[in-house]
Amino acid sequence: MLGNTAVAKIQSRDRGFQWRGHEISRIEGLSDAVFAFAVTLLIVSLEVPRTFAELWETIRGFLPFAISFGMLIQIWYIQFTWFRRYALQDGVTIALNTALLFVVLFYVYPLKFLFTYLVSGILGSGGMAHFPDGHVEPMLKGNDVYLMMLVYNAGFIAVFVVFVLLYWHAWRKRDELGLDDRERFLTKEQVGANVCFVVIGLVSTSVVLVGGPHAAGLAGMVYTLIAPMLTTYYSVMGRRFRALAISPSEKNRIDN
Repeated sequence: MLGNTAVAKIQSRDRGFQWRGHEISRIEGLSDAVFAFAVTLLIVSLEVPRTFAELWETIRGFLPFAISFGMLIQIWYIQFTWFRRYALQDGVTIALNTALLFVVLFYVYPLKFLFTYLVSGILGSGGMAHFPDGHVEPMLKGNDVYLMMLVYNAGFIAVFVVFVLLYWHAWRKRDELGLDDRERFLTKEQVGANVCFVVIGLVSTSVVLVGGPHAAGLAGMVYTLIAPMLTTYYSVMGRRFRALAISPSEKNRIDN
């Protein structure tokens, strides 16, 4: 759990957004426990290596673990910021947060498997799985890569659809929450940012469905569009945000 000083520093960088949540709610407590359990499922090894071969296999699993861990922390941080900003605990929030936790637990194994496969290829293993008894076999066979991308995309899309709905729910509650003009702008900005992630996932899925197993690599490359897409989006929205000395006409435009 973050200390008060760390939380204060994060809030100070949140573009003037007033944090309405200060204490850890029961919803967040449950969420933290689920995220901790998801990280446990990613663990490289539960046993201390007894031979160098076992140690090397553990080391080989470190990079996929680190990448998957980083992505889970990113999801956790988005959720953490949402609760700090809005502190909603109504039925819709509980339902959406429960859906998020369900998806995270579903997503954790496909996430680690995908990056284990990719890293094994980079390290020269050719996507081969090494078993304790010494035998080796391909991690993916036939159309497995097709199904793997569909499963990964489904989890990715589901996570960010939930975030779209969470931020849209906060937008609907803007008057009840007393959001000022900047906070209203930033809330709508986050709806759009999460829609960008959903669009990327849908494009990747479309590439797989249209191109079949041979297009799986191209479908994976679609995710490289995230950085330029978000850079462009935040650049445009950033200019609008800096111009927010907000006039009544601008406020009406944002609300509508």
